[in-house]
Amino acid sequence: MNFEIAFVLLVVAGMFIGLIKEVASPAFIVLSALAVLLLGGILSPADALRGFANEGMLTVALLFIVAGAVKQSGVLSQLLTKAMGSGKNPKKSLAQMMLPTAGLSAFLNNTPMIVMFTPEVRKWCKDRNLPPSKFLIPLSYATIFGGTLTLIGTSTNLVIHGYMLEQGFTGFSMFQLAIVSLPAGLIGIVFMLTIGYKLLPSRKTSEETFVESSREYLSEAYVEVDSPLIGKTIEEAGLRNLQSLYLIEIIRNGERIAPVPSYNKLKENDRLIFTGMLSTIVELHNIPGLRVETGINLKLEDLQNGSASLAEAVVSHQSILVNKTVKETQFRKIYDAGIVAVHRNDERINHKVGDIRLKTGDTLLLLGDKDFINRLSGSKDFYLISSIEEPEFGDSKKSILGIITLLGMILLATFNILPMFKAAVLAVMILFLTKTVNFEGARKYIQFDVLLVIAGSIGIGLALEKTGAAALIAEHFVRFTQSTGALGALTAVYFLTTIFTEIITNNAAAVLMVPIALSIANQLSVDPMAFFVAIAIAASASFATPIGYQTNLIVYGPGGYRFSDYLKIGIPLNVLYLIVTVVIVYFVWLV
Repeated sequence: MNFEIAFVLLVVAGMFIGLIKEVASPAFIVLSALAVLLLGGILSPADALRGFANEGMLTVALLFIVAGAVKQSGVLSQLLTKAMGSGKNPKKSLAQMMLPTAGLSAFLNNTPMIVMFTPEVRKWCKDRNLPPSKFLIPLSYATIFGGTLTLIGTSTNLVIHGYMLEQGFTGFSMFQLAIVSLPAGLIGIVFMLTIGYKLLPSRKTSEETFVESSREYLSEAYVEVDSPLIGKTIEEAGLRNLQSLYLIEIIRNGERIAPVPSYNKLKENDRLIFTGMLSTIVELHNIPGLRVETGINLKLEDLQNGSASLAEAVVSHQSILVNKTVKETQFRKIYDAGIVAVHRNDERINHKVGDIRLKTGDTLLLLGDKDFINRLSGSKDFYLISSIEEPEFGDSKKSILGIITLLGMILLATFNILPMFKAAVLAVMILFLTKTVNFEGARKYIQFDVLLVIAGSIGIGLALEKTGAAALIAEHFVRFTQSTGALGALTAVYFLTTIFTEIITNNAAAVLMVPIALSIANQLSVDPMAFFVAIAIAASASFATPIGYQTNLIVYGPGGYRFSDYLKIGIPLNVLYLIVTVVIVYFVWLV
């Protein structure tokens, strides 16, 4: 093994460890690894930047805009809840939810779809007294099933497609992956309607937990007449740094102040709302001029009349909040909203809010003014998955125009009238010219962190290929699977890609595996398309953990799930997908 190969493998190993331990955002870790390879002389500047001009990556960026145009009204959500029917037969409603969801995710980015559908499905379940935990994991899985049906169903497919084009291959056709993914997806739906449905728990959602336990963490106090606190700021009154309580709102003459700035001055008869550990409420009793109300039944809806509003949000993979306490993040100052409570692993965290160290997948109950939901909707730090009030839908005409544009783009690419990239460019031009999308909206729809991971991973994959590291790994693969030949190698590649997808990101897993798989195919003298298809399916078929795929993470807290729920349902589903994919790929491309 020469120095260059050893250096590349060391950098890639360090990147993997960083991604697994979540020491920083995936984009930062991947780009840092790329920078090390550039500074180490392994990659030239042109090679390091090659991923930023990759056709697959650029197509993903354009499709984010197209998908955003389609979802900007509530038309799709309304259609889904109507398709689910009355709910008298839960399994029938489950099938009626999963089939159209899978169909839509074949052409739309699944992350915004799950963000859009989760509150609607949860409300549908609540209205029919059905546990949402029986529907939200299947909702996530349905988008994964559908995402592998087409070239544009998920960013991973397009990234592999872009790599294939760079290597001189023809790339995937629009529905080529469906040869494998359609039967696999149908088997997956049958599994979820039978064995999976029995394994799904019947639990309270994060919303129900917040509501039912509100009397355990909400308390209130009044500023008395002639109180020495009158005229003092929150900071001066000692209300900012209480040991276990957190001031989230002031109600003054019918008006609400939320979040509460430290410079706000207290007035006579101010009603102060606190969240935190009520066992420490003696703190408030010890403050002169503050009358603590006991024996009350304060409810969440009491917090949001008039100018204040409640919403739920899930901490995302790329959030700057991860592994920091709420106080360290200066949440109130940065987001202009207060955290009322935090839900994790099927229970509310019973600590002072400011001391809670946030993790990926935590569900936050937020309180802010009426506009804070719109301000936070474009944040990459969390997925805003519900608000207590009905959302205001956008212009339905623009949404319909977005759908027509999407269909036109699909037809142009399917019948090879235009390559996928050019069809996407034309679609985005039409959306801008018709004012269906503006530049501000486009910026909000594009997930820049995803694009940076893709671009950086392409450069790292190139380093594996150029130095011979990919060929070296491929030699070990071939030697390890020598007794089983191409079938064994294919199974090993699929399995390893699945493992990588569960512990890092799907796009990084795919990009790193593709050059290795190409070397394996060349050494075995077989059609590399077999390995490309297997990697595309394996990189998306992430069912066994809530952190391996964004859609699983989004429903994790809102559905009231535990980590073990994904293991019980996802591992058998992963095995099914592996068997179906390997068998079909083997007989279609390798026999």
